[in-house]
Amino acid sequence: MKALSPRSRKVRVLATLGPASSSPEMIATLFQAGADAFRVNMSHGDQAGKVAVIAAIRALEKRFGRPTTILADLQGPKLRVGRFAAGRVELVTGATFTPDHDPAPGDATRVQLPHREIFAAIEPGARLLLDDGKLVLRVSDHDADRIETLVEVGGALSDNKGLNVPDVVVPMAALTEKDRSDLAFAVDQGVDWIALSFVQRPEDLAEARKLIGGRAALLAKIEKPSAIERLDEIIEHCDGVMVARGDLGVELPPQQVPPLQKRIVEVSRRMGRPVVVATQMLESMIKSPSPTRAEVSDVATAIYDGADAIMLSAESAAGDWPVQSVAMMNAIGEAVERDPMHGDRIHFTVMRPDPTTADALAEAAKNIANTVGAAAIVCFTSSGSTPRRVARERPGVPILVLTPRLETARRLGLLWGTLSVHTKDVGSFEEMVAKSKRMALRHGLAKAGDRIIIMAGVPFKTPGSTNVLHVTRVAGDELKGYGG
Repeated sequence: MKALSPRSRKVRVLATLGPASSSPEMIATLFQAGADAFRVNMSHGDQAGKVAVIAAIRALEKRFGRPTTILADLQGPKLRVGRFAAGRVELVTGATFTPDHDPAPGDATRVQLPHREIFAAIEPGARLLLDDGKLVLRVSDHDADRIETLVEVGGALSDNKGLNVPDVVVPMAALTEKDRSDLAFAVDQGVDWIALSFVQRPEDLAEARKLIGGRAALLAKIEKPSAIERLDEIIEHCDGVMVARGDLGVELPPQQVPPLQKRIVEVSRRMGRPVVVATQMLESMIKSPSPTRAEVSDVATAIYDGADAIMLSAESAAGDWPVQSVAMMNAIGEAVERDPMHGDRIHFTVMRPDPTTADALAEAAKNIANTVGAAAIVCFTSSGSTPRRVARERPGVPILVLTPRLETARRLGLLWGTLSVHTKDVGSFEEMVAKSKRMALRHGLAKAGDRIIIMAGVPFKTPGSTNVLHVTRVAGDELKGYGG
């Protein structure tokens, strides 16, 4: 086993796997290049093809001695128009166009819209956006079988193009039959996170949570304007959040997306949920070996805002330069975090701890680390709640997580600043201190003479009992005679 050196950056890199990056050799190369976690997109390919990909990710644990993190991203209820007699039509600006229930092939005046929920929810004045927002229709009238619209922005429209309805909440189930099948498959395969697409309200999370049954963490993708209206409630009911800027940028004017991104990141951080910024971060690297300066600035902004993770989509899944894309994300993260002003910028968002012992200790650990110049904060945890609290404070030092639960170590791969180690639990205060020193030395987070801060719960092996904060100095001889 060749252990992988700890990352020198705290922001995590989430890489999507796909045709360009599904072989075991490429997955290992991406891991070494800087990918901390992997996204498996359930929208493409079949379940059988995902089995080998998931196995290849897990094989990295033995090869590199580090827990791996897998996020399965469900497709969600994708809205599409029907087919056209000629395969495509040209919608003329100023003309009328009528989506309806008629299954007959469409023409330049009408097309089937096979989603009855839209007919029930739509209102005059609402917009229908077609083909990722390239075409815009404005509703003038409707009944149970048809929606009359005026073409505000015309263009070519072909079979089965996607449809967005940004101005109303469409009463659709958050999970389709495909999603339920994919979710069952993913949790059976032991993935660590399930991402739920097109979340509109907190109630959308309930069925997914029930089906997961505690076997994975639940991440809500914020990509609908309706989700913004109930953002705090949605974040409260999930384990993590993704700023999915693709559909969010289709349904909203693009200039509204940056301030919303900052708001979502801020609320997620305040509520202690890992937050991922995603979509088109290094889009030009799908075809180019280097990004644009604007893309680099975009990634850097997400890091300065304190996002837990930054995500690559097609860049690593289907692009020509997947390794270079991951390496660039890694390099941007390292460069931003070397900026002397980075610490001040990520603390622009004020964190107010909840009135609990665990939150008070997490805040104290950050302050003590800054005051005494500690090398690392060591967290003993079973559920992962202690490192989540510490990471919310964005301390200036690494967070070493020691947990007896492999599933906890894996899930924390999306959490800012953490290095998770799957190890046996401790049974006494003395064993806790000795193990903390030993692990900090072994994983290169401390050296002889450094101080480390330890957080744990007493009595030991009791989840949710964080009540100990201890500062100690590493002597340097803790590894002698220790083989385990």
